[in-house]
Amino acid sequence: MDRGDLEPRDRVHQGEPAVQVLLRGAPGEAIEAMRSLRYRNGFKGTLHEDAVDLPLRWRSARRSFVKSMSDPFHEAVLFEFTTRCSEVMRRADQHSYQVLTKRPERMLEYARTALPFPWPAQVGAGTSVENDDYSGRIDTLRHVPATARFLSLEPLLGPLDDLDLWGMSWIIVGGESGPRARPMNPAWVTAIRDNCQEQRVPFFFKQWGGKNKKAAGRGLEGRTWDEYPLSAPSARPLGRARAVV
Repeated sequence: MDRGDLEPRDRVHQGEPAVQVLLRGAPGEAIEAMRSLRYRNGFKGTLHEDAVDLPLRWRSARRSFVKSMSDPFHEAVLFEFTTRCSEVMRRADQHSYQVLTKRPERMLEYARTALPFPWPAQVGAGTSVENDDYSGRIDTLRHVPATARFLSLEPLLGPLDDLDLWGMSWIIVGGESGPRARPMNPAWVTAIRDNCQEQRVPFFFKQWGGKNKKAAGRGLEGRTWDEYPLSAPSARPLGRARAVV
């Protein structure tokens, strides 16, 4: 399913990137820029039936970020479709998968009531936390029976001091990008990095973002931070990574 249906009845989270809000005003221009037939319906909910079985046809092992432009646990996605995707990930166990949602309560509901087999070990479960208003998602994620759980603190829109990272395998931090990007305070990033070091959780800094994310780069205090779990089913967001023991 493409990024959540943005019709008026839909719930738009504060952390939705500015570019997605922009899409509501001028979807044609944005979609044309993306040059993808996957967005021929705009950003209305669309299930791509032909893509479900793709991992079964990949010859070599891959790390996959599942539905990177969507939320697989959006309310419009029926659990029957989610089970089809889950079955493919279970069968294609030579790959590893990173599943991210802003709706961990629905992910947990699915795991408890609809998933017809144990949560596959090669599937990492994650949630987005943009500021302290959404930190409650972390407690919900802890109950998801995944081998590895991760947090995407992106776009980071406020401080997240003293987060309890118990049960988390990986932390990813990044700023918002695009023409209407909201700024990210460097102090928010370093506080999270320090917290990760204290709690011995791998820290990956993805980007500063802004209007020109390439120019802003992804260096933090003179270096890049490309830590990832030594053994985890999560895909690296970008760049060369190193393991943390």
